[in-house]
Amino acid sequence: MYKLIVIMSLCLSTGVRSASPLDSPPRPGRPRDFVLPAKTEFKLKNGLKVTLVPFGNLPIVKVRIVVRVGNINEAKDEVWLADLTGNLMREGTKLRSAEQIAKEIAAMGGKVSIFVGEDSTTIRGDVLTEFGPKLVELMADIVQNPLFPDSELPRLKKDLIRSLNIQKSQVDSLVRERLRTTMFRDHPYGRAFPTEKMLKDYGIKAVKSFYESNFGAQRAHVYVVGRFNEKEMKAAIGHNLSDWEADRAPLINVPKPSFEKAVYLIDRPGATQSTICIGIPVADPSHEDYPAVSVTNGLLGGAMMSRITRNIREEKGYTYDTFSDISARYRNAYWVLTAAVTTDVTGAALGEICREIRRLRSEPPPEEELEDFRNLVSGLYVLWNASPASIAGQLSFLDLHGLDGSYPTRYIQNVHAVTPSDVQKVAQTYWRDDRILMVVAGDKEKIYDQLRPFGTIVLD
Repeated sequence: MYKLIVIMSLCLSTGVRSASPLDSPPRPGRPRDFVLPAKTEFKLKNGLKVTLVPFGNLPIVKVRIVVRVGNINEAKDEVWLADLTGNLMREGTKLRSAEQIAKEIAAMGGKVSIFVGEDSTTIRGDVLTEFGPKLVELMADIVQNPLFPDSELPRLKKDLIRSLNIQKSQVDSLVRERLRTTMFRDHPYGRAFPTEKMLKDYGIKAVKSFYESNFGAQRAHVYVVGRFNEKEMKAAIGHNLSDWEADRAPLINVPKPSFEKAVYLIDRPGATQSTICIGIPVADPSHEDYPAVSVTNGLLGGAMMSRITRNIREEKGYTYDTFSDISARYRNAYWVLTAAVTTDVTGAALGEICREIRRLRSEPPPEEELEDFRNLVSGLYVLWNASPASIAGQLSFLDLHGLDGSYPTRYIQNVHAVTPSDVQKVAQTYWRDDRILMVVAGDKEKIYDQLRPFGTIVLD
């Protein structure tokens, strides 16, 4: 979705490329400063935090219970155990069967889902306003009293094995996995995939142990956004979540990224394309450089009219699809660019990507070009925070990264304060040759020699 929004936005509004008066689109304007809606915050005696945000006109309320537990909490032999735990939490509680949960949420005109991420697990619920307190009761039951039925374990493990096999068959997943294992080594962020045997060996005892060791009130935060009766929601949260056992504080395990000048080659005999994945550790959202890093990403490869895209897609015709983004976790972030290029121009495409990075280090961008990307980055940020669901997500993001409520406003202001020299400075600081990790998947016989100029080749 991020990629689609960026492409559509730039196709419709960016004026970076010169064009005739008849086909030149209007230049993007500067968005207004963004301010989060007013909110009420409090904490229960067991340490659970609560944030209430009245927002919007539709009679809908969205409740999110975010628990600071995810793949970061897995041991070396527990990869995807957090995912299996989250999947089993959907299969009923000690008070309700999965069928009863489905019927209750359907009667409220809503839905409940569970998402497991690297740093947190989110129980999501959306219902009509009048059912807000009942939704809280239901979600509180799911997060506090999971049944973990042994009868559902074989089916859910098969689902994960199927997902594993599908992902391992996709070249994009393979290059991203290699990038992460190289960058994060033995850290949980570097364990993208489990083995099939690992998944088969998980039992209910392991799931229950993982849940009991990691879920609890002190790691949880409830967000309520939309139209609701504040008094009733406060009462429902207090009544249903006050007895949730307090646990230890969230795990803090910040990685130390590794990088070296090498090209990691995944051999795909007979492939007609090479898939390139480049990663560079950059400032995370809590760092003062992050706004400038975000703008630099947009200018380099984060949009249809960015420099790398225009170079290897529009001008050279090496690829149809290339894109970059900032991948962020707690106190960690890296810039990642992917591109699928024709086999015989693999080296040439890498050379042009590196040339654009070096050009940005050697000379600041023109003010007119930079202004378009400042407006793009800030404009998309405002769009992403225009709905109750996105506001709940933004609040969770702020809490994860330890940022206060003024951050969104300051972020927009800081983006627009980014100067050409700021972009050059962050390019020189982070986009250095000695920090670039390269992973390429393609036909070794045809691309090996093309990769030699870019560093030592490590063959997987």
